[in-house]
Amino acid sequence: MTSSQHTLRAHQFAGLGGGGTRLIVLGAVHGNETCGTRAIERVLAELDAGALHIERGLLTLVPVANPLAYVKGQRQGQRNLNRRLQPTPQPTEFEDHVANVLCPWLAAHDVLLDLHSFAGPGRPFVMRGPADNDAALEPFGHAAAEGRLADHLGPTRIVEGWMAAYAQGAARRRALGLTDDADPSYGVGTTEYMRSRGGYGVTLECGQHTDPAAPEVGYRAIRQAIALLGLADDTLTPPAPEFERLRLTEVVDRRHEGDRFVREWCSFDAVHAGEHVGERADGTAVIARSDGHIVFPDAGALPGHEWFYFAQASEPEPA
Repeated sequence: MTSSQHTLRAHQFAGLGGGGTRLIVLGAVHGNETCGTRAIERVLAELDAGALHIERGLLTLVPVANPLAYVKGQRQGQRNLNRRLQPTPQPTEFEDHVANVLCPWLAAHDVLLDLHSFAGPGRPFVMRGPADNDAALEPFGHAAAEGRLADHLGPTRIVEGWMAAYAQGAARRRALGLTDDADPSYGVGTTEYMRSRGGYGVTLECGQHTDPAAPEVGYRAIRQAIALLGLADDTLTPPAPEFERLRLTEVVDRRHEGDRFVREWCSFDAVHAGEHVGERADGTAVIARSDGHIVFPDAGALPGHEWFYFAQASEPEPA
């Protein structure tokens, strides 16, 4: 599809059956992650052809959530739209203007499905939110519904704990006097904002950016979400019998340009307690403190920014 960097386009379908859930689906929050755009286009074609009918509730499809980044074919226009996502009365960057439109759209819905992809090799996974809680960081009351959505989308790897791990790193950066992304609000993206408005949502990482199968993963997830939420009389595929469930427990920052990994890590590579993960510029070894997984490693991270996350196995919440 063509996209103008001056316009944020949404396609909305309201069922006439009364009541129902309000679902919003986003593609290309990061402009070089186009699998969601392709998946949404396929669903739009089916809706236009009459092969799919929204019977109840409301479906809003946003094929390109960051049009400037999409036109440029890069992750962001002027900054990362999926960080510090909030309305602002004095927008200065392109993504501020997008947020002033997108945030009210999110707040007007009950459920969000945000479709992304990633740079390195690996299989698709779902990022979900916290357990029900009334804590200050990310209070939440829809964990069961969000977990049910995550389990039905298709991928069998579920990752949680983003905000808690990010806030831990932000607190450390504040203690060191860093000012760039040391505010915990920098960790707020689309799903975090959705939860703060009383809804729930998940991020689906559909696969590697260039994987031809990634749009199919996104398309299947949209159809599953529509069926699960009852927007259409569609067939719902049951969840997989087994899932790999991981919780992000720690973020490790790169402190100096001389900090390096001891090998080329990929997201979700397993590590064992005592294993040598990296080395600081002064020769100090960075050691895994327990068995787990390396997640989101960034060998080119700027000093004072996230170098990698560490994840451990997480048990599902009781039904």
